[in-house]
Amino acid sequence: MKSLIAAIMVLCASWYSYAETVYLTSLDWPPYSGKSLSEQGASVAVAKAAFAAQGHTLVVEFYPWSRAVKSASTKDSKYVGYFPEYHYDTSEFVFSDPMGTGPLGLVQNVSAPISYSSVGDLAGKRIGVVQDYVNTKELDEMIASGSIKGEAVPSDVLNIKKVAAKRIDAAVIDSNVLKYLLKSDASLSSVQSKVAMHPTLLQDKQLFVAFRNDAQGQKWQQIYNAGLKKLISPPLWLST
Repeated sequence: MKSLIAAIMVLCASWYSYAETVYLTSLDWPPYSGKSLSEQGASVAVAKAAFAAQGHTLVVEFYPWSRAVKSASTKDSKYVGYFPEYHYDTSEFVFSDPMGTGPLGLVQNVSAPISYSSVGDLAGKRIGVVQDYVNTKELDEMIASGSIKGEAVPSDVLNIKKVAAKRIDAAVIDSNVLKYLLKSDASLSSVQSKVAMHPTLLQDKQLFVAFRNDAQGQKWQQIYNAGLKKLISPPLWLST
């Protein structure tokens, strides 16, 4: 028995000697992530559980979105990645396995609804987006070409207000984000009855951790993916 206890103690010591703290950046994007949210949001809860399953501790630090991405991309930064993010073509980052999904669509003014069944139908319309957010490839390409009149703002809250005031035709938003903001953001209390999600989604988007594309980032990508596989299925993952 003493030998068994000693062996367990050695194994435990070995386990904890390899335990590390990993740093990622994120943004206030409730209900997925946010410094003041319970467990810092659903995405953060999943990420922390995945790293913990591998014996490591995740620390998430919150910044405006552009800074969160830049901080994670900087060489030798303590941050090895950022999240939650949609998959996109990049050489700067490598993506984790998906940690859940988010229904991406358009918020519209209920008294001036738009008609569309595909992104091409949005040509000529004024569509709000959040600065530096990845949307869908087709939508972003049409905005870049000028076919869709994209108007970028710093936050989803501002886009909701612009839709309510009919300053734009619609705005890109995750339906879970819209639902949360309308319930919890006091500045939107006067517009709750003026806006609603369009029933046609742009895409049910998968959510990922974007790790910096270097040795450290690739190391933590593999560790995270291994931990994610250990979570209960259907897991703590996000789903709609």
